[in-house]
Amino acid sequence: MMWNTKKNKVQKTFNAERVLMAAKTPIEEVFAYFQTTSLGLVDEEVEKRQSLYGKNEIEHEKKKRPLVMLAKAFINPFVGVLTVLVAVSFVMDVWMADPADKDWTSIIVVSTMIILSTILRFCQEWKANRSSEALQKMVTNTCYVIRAGAASRGGSPGDEISNEELVPGDVVMLSAGDMIPADIRIIESKDLFVSQSSLSGESDSIEKYPNLSRQRKHSDCIVDLDNICFMGSNVVSGSAKGIVFATGNHTYLGTIAKSVAGHRAATAFDKGITKVSLLLIRFMLIMVPVVFLVNGITKGDWMDAFIFAISVAVGLTPEMLPMIVTANLSKGAMMMSRKKTIVKDLNAIQNFGAMNILCTDKTGTLTQDHIVLERHVNVDGTEDKANRILRHAYFNSYFQTGLKNLMDRAILSHVKELGLETLSSSYKKVDEIPFDFTRRRMSVVVEDMNGKRQIITKGAVEEMLTVCAYAEYDGEVLPLTDVMRSKAQRIVTEMNAQGMRVLALAQKSFLSKENNFAIDDEKDMVLIGYLAFLDPPKESAAQAISQLHEHGVEVKVLSGDNEAVVKAISRQVGINTSASIIGPELEVMSREAKMKTVTECIIFSKLTPMQKAEIIQLLQASNNTVGFLGDGINDAAALRESDIGISVDSAVDIAKESADIILLEKDLMVLENGVLEGRKTFGNIVKYVKMTASSNFGNMFSVLAASAFLPFLPMLPIHLLIQNLLYDISQTTIPFDRMDSEYLRKPRVWDSGDLSRFMIWIGPISSIFDIATYLLMWWVFKCQGPDMESLFQSGWFVEGLLSQTLIVHMIRTRKVPFIQSSASWPVMLMTFSILAIGICIPFTSFGSSIGLTPLPLSYFPWLIGILLSYCVLTQWLKTRYIRVFKRWL
Repeated sequence: MMWNTKKNKVQKTFNAERVLMAAKTPIEEVFAYFQTTSLGLVDEEVEKRQSLYGKNEIEHEKKKRPLVMLAKAFINPFVGVLTVLVAVSFVMDVWMADPADKDWTSIIVVSTMIILSTILRFCQEWKANRSSEALQKMVTNTCYVIRAGAASRGGSPGDEISNEELVPGDVVMLSAGDMIPADIRIIESKDLFVSQSSLSGESDSIEKYPNLSRQRKHSDCIVDLDNICFMGSNVVSGSAKGIVFATGNHTYLGTIAKSVAGHRAATAFDKGITKVSLLLIRFMLIMVPVVFLVNGITKGDWMDAFIFAISVAVGLTPEMLPMIVTANLSKGAMMMSRKKTIVKDLNAIQNFGAMNILCTDKTGTLTQDHIVLERHVNVDGTEDKANRILRHAYFNSYFQTGLKNLMDRAILSHVKELGLETLSSSYKKVDEIPFDFTRRRMSVVVEDMNGKRQIITKGAVEEMLTVCAYAEYDGEVLPLTDVMRSKAQRIVTEMNAQGMRVLALAQKSFLSKENNFAIDDEKDMVLIGYLAFLDPPKESAAQAISQLHEHGVEVKVLSGDNEAVVKAISRQVGINTSASIIGPELEVMSREAKMKTVTECIIFSKLTPMQKAEIIQLLQASNNTVGFLGDGINDAAALRESDIGISVDSAVDIAKESADIILLEKDLMVLENGVLEGRKTFGNIVKYVKMTASSNFGNMFSVLAASAFLPFLPMLPIHLLIQNLLYDISQTTIPFDRMDSEYLRKPRVWDSGDLSRFMIWIGPISSIFDIATYLLMWWVFKCQGPDMESLFQSGWFVEGLLSQTLIVHMIRTRKVPFIQSSASWPVMLMTFSILAIGICIPFTSFGSSIGLTPLPLSYFPWLIGILLSYCVLTQWLKTRYIRVFKRWL
């Protein structure tokens, strides 16, 4: 037996032979072969198999271990530069030095920088990892499983459980919209069509059967087996029952996942960070050799020049960049979770903030997602007082085994309110033809106590009229003439204009066929009436759409629904409906015409799932960052194509799996909060990058000027390192800073060109005041000889640290700092603490040990004047930069 664990070892990987054996097992032997029953497994057997096979989860990405994460935190180019400096300092100051002259100071300080940067990065990544895992656990995919244990407890024979809890031998039920939760052998099916594009690349759905319909050829792929459903595919239409024979990493998808776990394509966010890092490294690689040569030539001591050049490299290295980015993203994800938004991928936060077009379905986002059966009317538009239309609609919804949508539930609820539920006891189900998105209808075949058999079909009006040859008027069946068709369309249009969704209902009686009904049987039917449903708009929708517009996000409605209904709902929530188009019109356009149309139109109706995805692609081709909000089977393709796929916790499995972000409330107000949080997160990352880049760029000129004209080093390497360490510490609270409300009004994207301009425009300002400090120390305080070298270095150390730290407040806002816009209290506390520490260091024994000298009191009025002038000039140039380049800071 396959599952006899006493005789067989557990399969740890995918086994093609095992799949072939499962496929070839005759249907009458299938339960015995899989060691289960039609009632499913008992609880004791489930526990045994769970302990043997583990959870039904594939290796999406290996769980990060603390030690591995700590080791990886050391691996980045910025830490590499620091490590080289430690090695050089050890060789020069310890290994080659005389015993009496051994100096460990530089090694200790640089090592402290490495450890501090690495530990902070590790802590933030570990915290982000734990937070991300906890948030993703809030979103689960479920399946319907039949277990004998459920029946023995007096409940229903089946349970809805998490996919992770499945074990080999479980009997599961599948319907439209379900993700295939494991590798499954089909034992019963009804018009089951499965999309395997994620496994095979084939876009067309494949029909699956209980038995192999043909002999497998040697050239056939394993996924071509037509009685096996593989984990990761999804049910497009139809229904089925199957037995799980492989779970987790034992599945076909599990084998693929193991080979790619941990690998993902670079996002726009990743590319932006990489460009910034490479830009800063290029500047460093240019400047460091220049500083080395200038100091070597002017001072004559090439070894000191080499050590100083490496120290300059450290000063130009934003070693806190990885930590700052991780801290911002993890904090953003946690803040978004408090606003009922779950981030599956931290890097999606940037796209959330950059989104300038949101495409959304109508149902549940603009509306309350609580559909009620408002009317059931006869073909002539009169009310169905005898409830005949309602009775047929009830049979159709009650007896179907596929995915019961909101309209099915509304019908069942309405019948329950009227106390007519006993109707089903007089009928039995013979067969059904499940719903699919091509036909847009579904049918059931029922039989009454007298043996009268009839097929009852409900679906979209246009599609239903194509299969109807007759219509029932006043109890008389008449041929469906063109006049009747026109009247039917007019009645439906009037109800659509009132915001109601209308389905048509038809039937055909006295069927000679006994079973195996198929789509071909849906013909020559009798149109008997209409069902009108109402899904009122949400009270918050109009306000949310207005706020999204205020924040630069254009809302477009992409719906498969009738144009009149979509427009009616859209008007009620304040969306301009003058620019609209329907799917069939869009389909026949050229690509150029489509590009123009999707940009101009706001309302899209009667779209197929692939048209939704195509609209997303066309909008992206026009340099838009496009989000898509959807929760249905037909939204999966659009969710995958969008820059940021957004779904809800109540969505079907395939939609949740395709999304980057999950909303715990299907509400545009929640979405708007997420957009703002994404922009805050991105803004704080950009703050750090611009602060560091401009400050470092200015320091390059300061060091070059000092190296060229001073007879001694303007600062010792140890001074540069300590200054850089304190400055980096001052920036660790940036993730907790606030953003100006004006910044949040528009989408923000990475712009490396803007960063380069900003560095060139703002960076040299600090050099002006650094040179002013050189002149001050040289001429006013007479630091012109070797005995005054320490005082000169102390003066520039303090001024350089204070000006670098103040840049945090100058660049964090386009407004006047401290007056029009103040930083958050963590930023204020940290930066002013560093200012105080920097001023005090030359007066301490630690300062003395690294070659600094207490500064005279007469130095500080000059310092205040330099810093105030620096702030005023920076504010003026900052304002000019915004006006000239039309850019926000």
